[in-house]
Amino acid sequence: MAEFRIDPDLELPVLPSRARPDVSRKPEWLKINLHTDPEFVELKRLIRGRGLHTVCEEARCPNIFECWNRRTATFMILGDVCTRNCGFCAVTSGAPAGLDLDEPERVADACVQMNLRHVVVTSVARDDLPDGGARIFAETIRAIRRKNPSTGVEVLIPDFMGNWDALAEVMEAEPDVLNHNIETVRRLSDRVRSRAKYDRSLEVLRRAKEMKPHISTKSSIMVGLGETMAELYEAMDDLRAVGVDIVTFGQYLRPTSRHLAVEKFYTPAEFAHLREEALRRGFAHCESGPLVRSSYHADEQSAQAVARRTGK
Repeated sequence: MAEFRIDPDLELPVLPSRARPDVSRKPEWLKINLHTDPEFVELKRLIRGRGLHTVCEEARCPNIFECWNRRTATFMILGDVCTRNCGFCAVTSGAPAGLDLDEPERVADACVQMNLRHVVVTSVARDDLPDGGARIFAETIRAIRRKNPSTGVEVLIPDFMGNWDALAEVMEAEPDVLNHNIETVRRLSDRVRSRAKYDRSLEVLRRAKEMKPHISTKSSIMVGLGETMAELYEAMDDLRAVGVDIVTFGQYLRPTSRHLAVEKFYTPAEFAHLREEALRRGFAHCESGPLVRSSYHADEQSAQAVARRTGK
């Protein structure tokens, strides 16, 4: 495996000229040992029994076993059918069914039964709803707070098509972390993300911080879609310019042959470099690694970001 070096003039990690990325098979650092134990099976049964969905399963996250054993989970509300059809995402796209008004209470009950220390609540995009599902997000946050006040709550929201009243409704419910992912760099955004706009996502994050300055904001970027290191630097600067506290970087993995192809597998050293650059730019916390996903170690991200931001 070719090692990357740092060009002292450009400060960019570059591969030796003779090296060419090989994406025909996954490198060793992307291989994980899948295992199930009785506790994992029980948690899965509980979730299924309540008619709930987790992005851990729907998005085929490689960290599901570790996270569930850590008593953290990511629930996907508003159904399991998305109104968008992003080129990277494994979630089913189509016309969603109606709204499940009892879902917030069932999510909160599951948090209690699973004894979750930290929960991430995300959703499919619901562009068919006037508020994009913001009311259900807010009610879910409040239900979790009421039934299990010790559980940390992070929400990973869509852009609500720029409906700022919808965003305000979520922020008024006071999540611990407001997460909205830009997913990729500006140049690739239109190709990677269906109907989402790079600048609109930045505006979501800017307004969220403006509405509730004490709430940590967060965004995530997939790498390996053809972006350059300089473009990743630019994306970091864009996120810092709107006050984002936490950023994560993870390797894009192609869910099926119908999805966007992987252009490059980043090395662990390159992920370490991205983390260094993020912290140098002033992010309160950065999680960066081949298998990192937006909600990976979300409990630690939140705690460390608050500690670094407040000095406590």
